[in-house]
Amino acid sequence: MPDTTVLNRYGSIAAEIYDIDKPAFALPDTRFHLERFEGFGRPILEPACGSGRTLIPFLQAGLDVTGFDSSPEMLDRCRAGAAEAGYSPDLSRQRYEDFAYDRRFGAILIPVGSFTLIDDFAVAMSVLRRFYDHLEPGGVLVIDLQGLNFLASTQAKDRRRWTAPNGDLLTLEGDRVVTDWLRQRAETTYRYERWRDHRLIETQIDIMAQRYWGLDEFRLALEAVGFGGVTACGGYDRRRGPREADRVWTFEAVKV
Repeated sequence: MPDTTVLNRYGSIAAEIYDIDKPAFALPDTRFHLERFEGFGRPILEPACGSGRTLIPFLQAGLDVTGFDSSPEMLDRCRAGAAEAGYSPDLSRQRYEDFAYDRRFGAILIPVGSFTLIDDFAVAMSVLRRFYDHLEPGGVLVIDLQGLNFLASTQAKDRRRWTAPNGDLLTLEGDRVVTDWLRQRAETTYRYERWRDHRLIETQIDIMAQRYWGLDEFRLALEAVGFGGVTACGGYDRRRGPREADRVWTFEAVKV
């Protein structure tokens, strides 16, 4: 039986689907962040780097980027993709909660809302403090965040399918099973299936838990940890502030 006690696993089928569904530059965040860090001469850390959809384009842009992820399947794909592009970055299996390096970074970047995978407020605050401690003086933290509007989103079933490069049919069925407004937390059960020659040959179940944030709440959280110069924009548009309908807000803060 699958282990359904581990949240946000990103097992092998989920990792394969992630690569198919979200290849490099499929989402607007990568170009947005590449523009922000163009010519950046200090080392960058990407927590939850996944399969490398941001990390590899950063390497190709000549940036010094290190990554970690808790999913071995995602890291395998990141290593393979980086090697194919001619790179061997510093990648390691670590978690948000206890990652550690013996060096400091000029920037920490968390694109596409991966920070919401920390589904507990107290843990999220401790992770923000860990980010602060791992930055050089004057280092910047850049985080894409999904707001509370996602907690109110439809709870209809999520059903999608993809064709893998080898011809397998990959399917996903997701059900929101928890909506906790008090803790600003949602939990969704995902069933992944692999079909070959019209036969089901593999099934995996992953549970995704996310915590969503209020705009001022996250600004205050960053300031409480010690960050200064906190700014936010919406919709990957630096010319305007966040709006209620935005799918993503991008926060930037400086270690002072």
